Amino acid sequence: MEELQREPCPWRIIEDCGAAFGMGCIGGGVFSFWKGYRNSPVGSRFSGSISALKVRAPVLGGNFAVWGGLYSTFDCALIGIRDKEDPWNSIGSGAITGAVLAARQGVKASIGAAIAGGIILAIIEGVGIAINRAVSEQYKPVMPQIPDPSHLPPQQHAHHKSGFQ
Repeated sequence: MEELQREPCPWRIIEDCGAAFGMGCIGGGVFSFWKGYRNSPVGSRFSGSISALKVRAPVLGGNFAVWGGLYSTFDCALIGIRDKEDPWNSIGSGAITGAVLAARQGVKASIGAAIAGGIILAIIEGVGIAINRAVSEQYKPVMPQIPDPSHLPPQQHAHHKSGFQ
């Protein structure tokens, strides 16, 4: 099974930022459409939904892009500092990203966001490792089992006559 290869670090940041923007726009669009539908008067629910979607979806996409860009930047920095790519980089990146994004609310909020970001990324990494282990079990080579000859019935040898001796 071939392992998925990611882009090298400078390009990874841009790729993750764009992917996060797309996810934020789509998820935010669905959420904003539903919220606009519920908050609009009965006669104009569809137009209210579209209006809410156009206003809020790009904002949520931008928020996701900022999170994705910071996370990827810190992930690449930790890969460069530690000179290895492992789950600890992701956990640390989630913690640092949470701390940086909450820094304007003060030290206490920043520490809380760092803990939350680290825990969330630890759960994500742990689930990923568990799934990889469960799936990889089916690809392990298995030693073929040769039957014990004492349990086999005796073979009858057929004598073939041919013109060659």
